[in-house]
Amino acid sequence: MSKHNQFISFNRYIVSMICIGIISGGSVYIVQKEIHLAEKNQANESAVETDELKKVHALYDEINDSYVEEVKKDDLIEGALKGMTEALDDPYSSYLDSQEATDLTDSLAGSFEGIGAVVTIKNEQPTIAEAPVKGSPAEKVGLKAEDIILKVDGQATEGKTLSEVVSTIRGEKGTEVTLTIQRAKESFVVTLKRDTIPQTTVKGTIDEKNKTVGSIQISAFGENTAKELKETIQSLRKDGAKAFVIDLRDNTGGLLNQVEEMSSMFLKDGKMIVQFSDKEGNKSGTVASKQLDGGFKVTEPVAVLVNGYSASASEIFAAALNESAEIPLIGTKTFGKGTVQTVRGLDEESEIKLTVMKWLTPKGEWIHKKGIEPTIEADYPEYAYSKPISRERTWEKGDTSPVIENLNKVLAALDYDTNGQTFDEKTVAAVSDFQRTVKHPATGKVDDTTATALEAALRKLILANDKAYLTAVDKVGK
Repeated sequence: MSKHNQFISFNRYIVSMICIGIISGGSVYIVQKEIHLAEKNQANESAVETDELKKVHALYDEINDSYVEEVKKDDLIEGALKGMTEALDDPYSSYLDSQEATDLTDSLAGSFEGIGAVVTIKNEQPTIAEAPVKGSPAEKVGLKAEDIILKVDGQATEGKTLSEVVSTIRGEKGTEVTLTIQRAKESFVVTLKRDTIPQTTVKGTIDEKNKTVGSIQISAFGENTAKELKETIQSLRKDGAKAFVIDLRDNTGGLLNQVEEMSSMFLKDGKMIVQFSDKEGNKSGTVASKQLDGGFKVTEPVAVLVNGYSASASEIFAAALNESAEIPLIGTKTFGKGTVQTVRGLDEESEIKLTVMKWLTPKGEWIHKKGIEPTIEADYPEYAYSKPISRERTWEKGDTSPVIENLNKVLAALDYDTNGQTFDEKTVAAVSDFQRTVKHPATGKVDDTTATALEAALRKLILANDKAYLTAVDKVGK
């Protein structure tokens, strides 16, 4: 098969979870206005109005002529364009107005300031679209995909547009924003300090215990991720790495060309990386080659970590290495997104992100809405899924609520004796002991400072008991 059949005429393929309002650096998108579809259509002088579009024009004229209040024509057009993509009932296809297109372009600037999360409108509510950027303010306070933003700095988000919500969350480094979050049936409040969100997508370290294992985290498949991965592997080799653990957990996707280049590094030339199917069922595919990887190959033992937020480009990478090189996948079942999108310019300001094809694993499986099962199942301990401690107020003896139940679970994970939904004597003693441990005033009350310290201690504990990672190191480090 050729690298791509003729039906793939674009050069900007996105295989990420969702197109959303960017308030940080979630997924990385490449947007180049190389062609404007509106101009292309205008150039076609033989185009005639179809019966379907006559109905659209009739409605447009009726509103302009008869609506009782002032009509903003641009708003009508924008609404019609958004409506067409929404009618596809595809969360990965969307119309981007001027502001959203600008946001998308700005996210490629190398680094920018925000909280490290992205938001979409889901069921008419602003919702965290995907796992926050690793090390970002949003990740540090424990925000997760599917969290609903009820309030921003005490102001309800109900009835506001995505752009309005995003603009209130953005801000300069060092400033704070308070979010009221709903997760499942419970709500809590968190305060985040905005920071600079770097666009570096690959981080490598030598394992603390097994100095022959290089640990590589890939947060997204951005414009330079293949280059970053190569440089990281070269650096880890110099530091003594003889095997690699590649962590794709919470990596929700990115650019197709990057994941193809990266996958090729781990496969013998000629081995299948990914297959594609267009709307007509025509098939094409990409195979490993020197043209893709420049002759750079990784032949050391490798294991790949995945979870339920490893999506799209992550799944292409995981499936390629697993099916074409028998590299084990360790963790939990992946998200299950098997489609590819393009971003095209409609005019000088607006764009469209549109699903244009399915991708299939090397063996021809479409994993959409199914995900990929790991070779070895292993997950974080249960306490890793604790909620952030609400900053709605200072918590103290006598308080009773689901917030206190969550607080007691966090303390129990840190090996303190607590129970139930009540902030009782046990909780006071546990909090006081913890505060003394971290050299804070032993008030026995949980304010923002204590909550932050508790969450930091819990994150450290989670990393020390990361079963999937420990399993992977044991697998490749022998």
